[in-house]
Amino acid sequence: MDEKKLTPKAENYSEWYNQLVQRAELADYAPVRGCMVVRPYGWSLWENIQATLDKRFKATGHVNAAFPLFIPMSFMEKEKEHVEGFSPELAVVTIGGGSELEEPLIVRPTSETIIGHMYAKWIQSYRDLPVLINQWANVVRWEMRTRLFLRTLEFYWQEGHTAHATAEEAEDETLQMLDVYTDFAINEAAVPVIPGRKSESEKFAGAVRSYTIEAMMGDKKALQAGTSHNLGQNFAKAFDIQYLDENNTLQYCWTTSWGLSTRFIGAIIMTHSDDQGLVLPPRLAPIQVVIVPIFRKDEEQSAVMAAVERMKNELSGFRIKVDDRTEVTPGFKFNEWEMRGVPLRLEIGPKDVANNSVTLARRDIPGRDGKSFVSQEGIASTVGAMLDAIQANMLAKATQFRDDNIHQPEDYESFKEIIAADGWCYVWWKPNAENEARIKEETKATLRCIPMEQPGGKGLCIFSGEETTEKAYFARAY
Repeated sequence: MDEKKLTPKAENYSEWYNQLVQRAELADYAPVRGCMVVRPYGWSLWENIQATLDKRFKATGHVNAAFPLFIPMSFMEKEKEHVEGFSPELAVVTIGGGSELEEPLIVRPTSETIIGHMYAKWIQSYRDLPVLINQWANVVRWEMRTRLFLRTLEFYWQEGHTAHATAEEAEDETLQMLDVYTDFAINEAAVPVIPGRKSESEKFAGAVRSYTIEAMMGDKKALQAGTSHNLGQNFAKAFDIQYLDENNTLQYCWTTSWGLSTRFIGAIIMTHSDDQGLVLPPRLAPIQVVIVPIFRKDEEQSAVMAAVERMKNELSGFRIKVDDRTEVTPGFKFNEWEMRGVPLRLEIGPKDVANNSVTLARRDIPGRDGKSFVSQEGIASTVGAMLDAIQANMLAKATQFRDDNIHQPEDYESFKEIIAADGWCYVWWKPNAENEARIKEETKATLRCIPMEQPGGKGLCIFSGEETTEKAYFARAY
C-alpha cells in the first residue's frame, strides 16, 4: 500500500481512523501506554472548540477557575455511587517526596468531590447562590482499551460545577447546558447530535439524572459526545454544602456538573472525514483557507506571489495559510492539505494572474465538482459565502447519513437484525434495568438516550410488549 494513502474506511475503519489521526498530525502515541500527545494542529482544533464553548459558558453567566489535580481518597468515598462507579478507573498516588503518604491521593477522574468540599466552605447564605464555575483541565481514568481522542488514559476537557438554591434551578441549569452543547455540536462542528436523557443504568455515578448528546459516527456506531448531570442533593449531603435560606433555615444545595472533552475531536473526525483524510468544519478548522501559488519560471513567480500577497491581505479576516514551499510540487501540497482537512484551497497560477481570477477547491466536495473559478475582485465575500456553504453542506450530509441509518423496527427480532447490521433503532421503550441489561448482553447495543423530543401518544415496548409513552435510541457505541 502507498504510504501516503490511508486504508479505506470500508476496508478497516479502525485502521483508517488511527492512520488519519497520525498522518493529519492531530495526535501521536505517548511513551506511556494509553496516553496521547496532542500535536499543535490537533491542539489548535481543541483551542477553537474551547474558544467557542467558553464564549457560550460566559454568555450564560459562568466563570472559570482551577482546582487541584490530586483528590484525597476519603473524598471519593463520601458519595457511595460515585466511588463505586469510578473505582475501577482510579490512578492512586501512595508515595510523595520519597515518603509514603498518610492518605492516598487520587489523580482526578472528575472533580465533583474536591469542588463539593470547596463549595461547602464558600457557600453560607442564599445570597451566595447560584455558584456557576467551570474549569478547563486534564483528567485521568485508567482505561484498558484505548484509542486516540476517543478513549485515552489521560484526556482534556471542561467540567462545569454549579450549586443552586432549588431543585428547579438545578434542573434548568442541567438542561441549559445540554442546549449549549447541542447548539455547539450542530452549529460549530456540523455534528447532528441527538439530545436526550440517559437511562438509570447509563447515568453518571452519583447523579439523579444524566443528559447526553449522542452522535452517529461514519461506521454507524454511537458516540456520547457531551453530558450534563443533575446531581440533586447527593453531593451536597456528602460534602455538607448548605446555605441559610431567607427564613434563616439551613438547607442543602442542589448541584450539577457537565462536561465535553477532547473525545469531541474524534466525533468531528468520524462524522465528516473520508479516504483522502480529514474534513474539518470551517468554523472550527485551524486553517480555513490554504493559498497555493503555482508557477514554473522565475518570471512567473514574482507576478504570482504579488497576487498571493494581495489575496492574503484581503482574506486577513479568515484563518489563512500560504504554502509557498518550493521544494515540493503543487500536487504534493494539494494532497497534504486535503489530508489535513482544510475546508478551502485557493490556487493562483500565471493564467489566474492574467485573468484576474483564482481557482477555489472545496474539501467537502472532492475532485472536479468541488472546483470553481472566481474573480479576484470581492474575494473576501466570495470566500466567506463558500465557507458558509461548506459548513451547511457538511451538516446536511451528516444529518442525511444519520437519518438514513435510524430504523423503527416493529418487533425484537427485527431490532436484533438492525443492530447486527450496525444500524440505530428508535423504538418504544418501557424503562426496565433488567431488560436493558438483557438487550446489551444479546446484541451489544446500549440505550443511548431517551430523546428530549418525543412523538407523543403510546406504543408497545420493543422488548416487553408493555404499553409505554416514551421512545428511545439503541445502538452499539464507542
